[in-house]
Amino acid sequence: MNASPADQIRLLDLQALDSRLGQLEHKRNTLPEHAEIESLGSDLTQLRDLLVAAQTEESDTAREQVKAEQDVDQVRQRAARDQKRLDSGVVNSPKDLENLQREIASLAKRQGDLEDVVLEVMERRESVQERVAELTRRLESVQAKAAEAEGRRAAALEGIDAERGTLAKEREVAAGSVPADLLKLYEKLRDQHGGVGAARLYQKRCEGCRLELNITELNEVRAAAPDAVVRCENCRRILVRTPDSGI
Repeated sequence: MNASPADQIRLLDLQALDSRLGQLEHKRNTLPEHAEIESLGSDLTQLRDLLVAAQTEESDTAREQVKAEQDVDQVRQRAARDQKRLDSGVVNSPKDLENLQREIASLAKRQGDLEDVVLEVMERRESVQERVAELTRRLESVQAKAAEAEGRRAAALEGIDAERGTLAKEREVAAGSVPADLLKLYEKLRDQHGGVGAARLYQKRCEGCRLELNITELNEVRAAAPDAVVRCENCRRILVRTPDSGI
């Protein structure tokens, strides 16, 4: 394939644009905010699960407390009725009096036991409420960090996309100035070699693979016509000759 030296030089300009676009794409995909937001998202999921579990436990404990308090109230009311009967003097039989006093004593013990249950449930509920409050604070803190990171990421992406848009227009112009057959070869090689289809020969070294040409390869390049499109023998990229090629 032949192409004028000027057209081959234009390939280097196009390659520079493509390399920068590739760098921007890599930067876009590897912003530290991506990993940060993913990690914070995982933390948020875990905290939400813990908070839901704690809130459920607090709700269950609240119902348990209400039930325990109702049990105490029922025993207290029954004991009050028995005490009122005892105080009223309507019970005259010694045996009935003894039974009534025994029941009042039993109810007093039962009330004490139930009140202990109420206290134990209240302590558990207070502990759960503290955990709910703590998890809520932690969740809000992580949500704020996530929002801040998302803001930073959005700003970074906006800057990258703006530069990409400008470079894409420049690339369109640069590509339009390269002959179609040369551009087709360049694009094919760029796809095959990690985004680099053309490289400058600088001081006897290919800037694509970074290898220095041996004497045989250099003689072949020297012998090639100025409009011949030469290829690096090592990486097979288009090798663009410039005044600094060292040949």
